[in-house]
Amino acid sequence: MPTLIAARPLALLLLLLQPLQFKILRVGLNKSEEEIEQFEDYLEELHSSGPAKPLTKEAFQRRTIIDPERPLIDPDYCTDEMKMKNVHDKFRCVREHFFLQTAYEDLQKICKNVFVPCKNGVKKCHRSRQLVEGVYCNLTRGARMSDCEYESSYRKGHVLITCQWQEDIQEIIPAYVNDIMVLDTDVKDNSLFRNEAQWPF
Repeated sequence: MPTLIAARPLALLLLLLQPLQFKILRVGLNKSEEEIEQFEDYLEELHSSGPAKPLTKEAFQRRTIIDPERPLIDPDYCTDEMKMKNVHDKFRCVREHFFLQTAYEDLQKICKNVFVPCKNGVKKCHRSRQLVEGVYCNLTRGARMSDCEYESSYRKGHVLITCQWQEDIQEIIPAYVNDIMVLDTDVKDNSLFRNEAQWPF
């Protein structure tokens, strides 16, 4: 009876070479350790069969906190930024997303506020005391990256977030932006958003 080594030499060789191939890939990327770690996390999440892992502190910052230099009323804001920041669910378009123009430290402090109902009525969100500016992204076309197209809506109001405990850094961190509660006195007609010429800036 032939041994496993004799019967499947090529398969065994490929299995043995996998770690070596990955090390070669790491060197070939010519990236910083932080970028390589992000890439490894990305591959792990992409090929996993279960639900997506909760975002880490760094991942939440990268996907949610935005550059204050870009105008929030840009109608292409969401379509561009969702691609730039790699916001997706295993290459599937996410239905909605929020970008916030605030310091991460201020957002993290909201986790200490009392629980309030989220927009679905479940009382597990924390609400900011201060008004926060941001952009709400709503999927209008596409199913997979990079065909996702979004409608962008400027919002200013009290932000609702959920929080989670991150074991490795021993901190409670923001996990998900549930909504930006726009005040009635501060509502802007989103139809103007599609015509920048109507804005004074």
